[in-house]
Amino acid sequence: MEVRKPPHEEAHKSHRAAWLRAAILGVDDGIVSTSSIMLGVIAAAQSDAAILTAGIAGLVAGALSMAAGEYVSVSSQRDSELYDIDVERRSLKENPQEELEELAHIYESRGLDSALAMQVAVKLHEQDAVHAHARDELGIDHNELANPVQAAVASAVSFSLGGALPIAAALTVHHAAGVWAITIVSLIALAVSGAIGAMIGGGSTLRAGMRVLVGGGIAMAITYGIGYLVGVNL
Repeated sequence: MEVRKPPHEEAHKSHRAAWLRAAILGVDDGIVSTSSIMLGVIAAAQSDAAILTAGIAGLVAGALSMAAGEYVSVSSQRDSELYDIDVERRSLKENPQEELEELAHIYESRGLDSALAMQVAVKLHEQDAVHAHARDELGIDHNELANPVQAAVASAVSFSLGGALPIAAALTVHHAAGVWAITIVSLIALAVSGAIGAMIGGGSTLRAGMRVLVGGGIAMAITYGIGYLVGVNL
C-alpha cells in the first residue's frame, strides 16, 4: 500500500534529543575531565611533560571509559526492548483477541470512539500487529532500536574532541602560563558547546552556555585546589 506524503510538515527538534545529549555530554565531559586533570597536575608543580602526559592519559582513559559505559548501557536498553517486543509477539500468538482489544482500548483512551478505535486496531493488526503494539503500547519503534556500537563510537569521538582542546592549549605555552591557557580555552569551549547544543535543540543559547561554563569552571577550580594542596604537602 502506498503511503501518501503528509500535506504539511513541521520542523520539530525533539527527535534530536538522544544523539544531541550524547554528543554534548561527550564533548563537555572531555573538556572538563581533561582540563581538570591537567590543572590539578599544574597546581602540584609538575613538569610540562607530566602535564601533557596526564592530559593525554586522561583523554584516552576517558574516551575508552565513555565508549565502554555507553556500550553496556545501550546494550542493556536494547536487550530490554527486544525482550518486551518478544513478550508482545508471544502474547499475540497466544491471546490474539485480548491483544486486539487492548490495542483498541489504547486508541479509545486517546479520544477515539469505541467503534473507530476497534476499526483502527483491526487494520493495524492486519498490517503488522507486533509493530503496532510495540509502538503504541510500549513506546518502542522496533525499526529504530538502540544501537550500542553507534553510541559507543559517538561517545568516544565526542569525548576525544573535547579533551583535545585543553591539550592543544597546553602545547602552545610553558608551565607558568598553562593554567590560564587551559582555563580560558576550556571555558570558552564549554560555553560554545552549550550554546551550540541549545541552538540545535531549540533552547536558549545564553542560558545553556552559561550553565555549562559555570559547572565546568567549578569542577576545574576544585581540581586545581586539590592539586595545589597535594603539591604543597608533598
